[in-house]
This record gives sequence, C-alpha cells and structure tokens, in this order.
Amino acid sequence: MTPAGNPFAAALGHGPQARLVVAHQDDVGMCHGANQAFARLAGRGFITSGSVMVPCPWFRELAEMAVARPELDIGVHLTLTSEWRHYRWRPLTGASRASGLVDGDGYMWAKVKPLREQAVPEAVEAELRAQVDAALAAGIDVTHLDAHMGAAMAPEFADIYLRLGRDYALPVLFTRSFGSYGCASTFGPVDPAPLDRHAAQLERAGLPLFDVFHESPWVSSGESAAAYRRLIEGVGPGLTFLGMHCNAPGDIETIDPERAHCRTDEFALFQDEAFLAWVAGLGIERIGFREIRAITRRRSLARSAE
Repeated sequence: MTPAGNPFAAALGHGPQARLVVAHQDDVGMCHGANQAFARLAGRGFITSGSVMVPCPWFRELAEMAVARPELDIGVHLTLTSEWRHYRWRPLTGASRASGLVDGDGYMWAKVKPLREQAVPEAVEAELRAQVDAALAAGIDVTHLDAHMGAAMAPEFADIYLRLGRDYALPVLFTRSFGSYGCASTFGPVDPAPLDRHAAQLERAGLPLFDVFHESPWVSSGESAAAYRRLIEGVGPGLTFLGMHCNAPGDIETIDPERAHCRTDEFALFQDEAFLAWVAGLGIERIGFREIRAITRRRSLARSAE
C-alpha cells in the first residue's frame, strides 16, 4: 500500500486512510447451518455479504432465501473442490474423468493441488459458468465472484476467473499481491508473478483490488474471542476482505468434527452485543459488494463506450 491508499476507496467515497472491511461469510449453501447463520447475521451487525456454493446440497434453500430477502448481498463462491471426508459434491456439468474436475470417486477434488494438475481449463470454464448461470436462474441478484479454497484463482485458471467477472459485469475477489492472499497456502508451489500481473491489470482498469485477505483464525474455543479481536483490531487503511465461515450448530459437527467449533464460535461471537459494540467503536467502515458492483459496472460501461 502506498501513502495514497487504495484508489478504489475514493470511488467508494472514502479517504486514503479509511479502513474499509468486507466482512464476508464464505460457504453459504454448503449446509443448512451455514444458511441459518447467514440468515441471522447478514446486515445485522458484522457480516455484510456472503457467497453461495452452487453445487452443494443446500443451495436451493439459500436461493429461496435470496428471493425472499432481496437486500441480501450474495455472490457466487465458485467451487472446484470438495474437501470433507464424507460430505461431498460433484460438478454441475457432470463427473466425466476426462474433464479432470473429479477424483476417482467422481467427486470434486478434495485439494487444490490435484485440481491444478488434472483439470482441463475448458472444463473449468464450463463448470464455473454453469454455477453462475444457475445462481442467476434461481433468482439470486449476484453481487460478486470469489473462489472456494481459492481454487478458481490458481494460476492455471485465473484468466477464466477474471473473464467471468468481465462477462457477467461482476467484481471478483482479487488481492493487490499474491502474498497478501490468505488462501495461497492451499495451492502448492506457485510462481506469483502471473497473478501479480493480473492484479496490476485490474488496477489499471480501475477495478477493485483488496489490500489484504484474512480467513477465520481456526483456533480453539478458548482462544477464539481474543483471536478475532486481534484480527479485526489489526485492520489497516485500505480495502480488507475477511473471509469468515459462520455456522449455526446442528449439522457442521458431523461434517467437520475436528473444527466445527471454529464455525459455531464465529456464529455466536458475531451475535454478541459486547463484541458488536467493540467493533463499532474501532472506526472501521464495513461495506458490502453491492456498492463495489455498482462502481465496477459503471467503469466497465465507460471502458466499452471508449
């Protein structure tokens, strides 16, 4: 970050030292508890937006919620991986082994590295387009695109990811530098230079770039409240993305027995009045993707008219 700050902050009506935060719930639609959490939290204190995993079993519930509550800020959490041991999903476009999108059992790969090694780019693009089209057809007013486990942002697929943003006139989650992207560790070995070049192209086009991406802390229950306070208190000037993973209790304990508490602890904390009052006193500006989308579309129209 330069002293001039994030140039997109000015477009959003904020000064160079503004601390702008998108407090985002990832993995909506993944299970019933994720949907319950989003329904309870979105726009009511901390969480400003979320994104839905279209191939997952509880997508339809989220889609109905989006139609009933059009004020909800919902993007598509572009999904190319299925990480749980027993709770799995398949591509919308089919489980052809030739596509490279699936493992030996016909499910999406559990990790990003084999996906990068096996997936055919044309099949990746067809699958991701199918996910966006399904969300739109279900009545969701899609506000943005981001990537589950970062997979769609991997170097092999980043061109596709950005092309979808252009084709659907939607902002995409992208960081100013690869090193500031919190999911980078999932990729395996990566040459950051091509991704950094993509970031520079986005900035030259006047499109949004996040200065920092942070995920849920994934700590024990005893450390949870303090870890979130350190994370949020440490937010600096510019545009910060907080990828949270809130879940109401009930099903996540079966899906992810070892770390379910991380998601349910988030859900409880983000309803806590003392925590919300503390956040309100920090001087952080919480924003969603709907306002980012509006500027993205205006600038895209201006460029196409040139």
